[in-house]
Amino acid sequence: MTYTPEMLELIKVVEATRPQRMHQKFPSMSLEERDKVLHGFHPDFLPEGFRKVRVGPGKGGEMPNELADLVEGRPLIGPDFDLSNPDFETDVLVIGGGGAGASAALLAQEGGAKVTLVTKLRFGDANTMMAQGGIQAADRPEDSPPIHYLDVIGGGHFDNLPELVEALVNDAPVVIQWLENLGVMFDKTPDGTMMEEHGGGTSRKRMHSSRDYSGAEIMRTLRDEVRNRPNVEVIEFCPAVELVLDESGKIAGAVLYNLETERYFFAKAKAVVLATGGGGRLHYQGFPTTNHYGATADGIVMAYRVGGEPLFLDTMQYHPTGAAYPEQILGQLVTEKVRGLGAQPVNLKGEQFVYPLEPRDVEAAAFIRECKERNLGIPTPTGQPAVWLDSPLIEMIQGPGTVEKALPAMVRQFKRFNIDIAKLPMLVYPTLHYQNGGIRIDADCRTKIPGLFIGGEVSGGVHGRNRLMGNSLLDVCVFGRRAGKTAADYIGQGVTLSKPTLQHLVIWNKELDEAGINGAVQSPILLPNYTRKG
Repeated sequence: MTYTPEMLELIKVVEATRPQRMHQKFPSMSLEERDKVLHGFHPDFLPEGFRKVRVGPGKGGEMPNELADLVEGRPLIGPDFDLSNPDFETDVLVIGGGGAGASAALLAQEGGAKVTLVTKLRFGDANTMMAQGGIQAADRPEDSPPIHYLDVIGGGHFDNLPELVEALVNDAPVVIQWLENLGVMFDKTPDGTMMEEHGGGTSRKRMHSSRDYSGAEIMRTLRDEVRNRPNVEVIEFCPAVELVLDESGKIAGAVLYNLETERYFFAKAKAVVLATGGGGRLHYQGFPTTNHYGATADGIVMAYRVGGEPLFLDTMQYHPTGAAYPEQILGQLVTEKVRGLGAQPVNLKGEQFVYPLEPRDVEAAAFIRECKERNLGIPTPTGQPAVWLDSPLIEMIQGPGTVEKALPAMVRQFKRFNIDIAKLPMLVYPTLHYQNGGIRIDADCRTKIPGLFIGGEVSGGVHGRNRLMGNSLLDVCVFGRRAGKTAADYIGQGVTLSKPTLQHLVIWNKELDEAGINGAVQSPILLPNYTRKG
């Protein structure tokens, strides 16, 4: 498969305007323009996509319809589930096998704890593995953590929790050095200097990358390190379905489900680090997603039931550039690094219609406006809206061979369909990418529940209402590390657990009954349901 003859004719329009666009600097939007396009076209501002939650600590707050249904779901197990004989005991139970979980396991082990990491699928099947563009850190003389801080706060529409942003940017240079010491191979110039590029919404070049395999390279390194540490056990294909408290309200472990044997069992622990990631596989408002198969918001559901406070769960990130054609890769990520290297968004008339490196929410909303209001999107055989991303422009700006060298994953992704992105533009459209909000934590990843610590995408507050590129890989490392260290410190002070109990499920089911919620939905769902309807 390649582009249809009709599409190839439309590409001639892009090619005809390319020399002129190459020498024209498209201005960034004013704050007023950004606000207008966001409120007019971003999915977060469509009221029909959200509803108020009727129960729990976030009662009255809004969430996407699909998430609210799960949050209000009935548990998969009953409050009388037998907790008298744990299948195993550990000091720190890490739930989640992505970058945050792996980082937490490493720091908890270094803190002297016995660690068990459980993961829904294989260790490393996570959004971390799929991140492409890079990881931010202010480690150049012309940059600084305070400048990085201002970029993050501005990108989040000034709603971020300041103490979390401070932790993120101050730890960033330490994290880069830590990762390199563990074996991550960052892109460097011949003299050994780190190569750094711009991301959308940033005022300095601070994007460290490993070509466009940055997340895979980081996850490879963290996974190998965890596998080779003493006192760290990894159990795959065993997602958590419910957190367990003791009679005094402290975390006492979790109930897990073995996907292979279909058996529930109790893992007792003195502390739990929740690192389950986001919920892109819920496909909010029908959008495709970049997320891995297991991203079904399990952590939100479990933490909410034991009293975790939700924060900013009415905002999701739609990455501006998800693949829109061919249909076989619909929604798969086209890294922001493509635009960072010089590719321009172009409409049906061959016009650049938005500055390529606006903050992601603004960029995505501008793409949607171009297709829905201005009717200048590119028609595809299935009717999927799309705009061009003029990747051949990179070769004209950066020199021949740049696309192959800097974007090997993108080259391979499209080459399977006989599309050479060094010569032909890509078709892209926003795709559900990231959960901006989550459960509230403090700067050391503590929650309201003693012994429950959270790191990564399941937490809320650090990104406010919009995340900048490169801050997700940074988030999972910074707060994964902090969660692991805090958990080890917590049990190091001496933790005595009383009788484990699922009494919170009695209270939860009663609240559902009083709200008239009939129990048609059970959660967490663990895996998305793609069976045909009707």
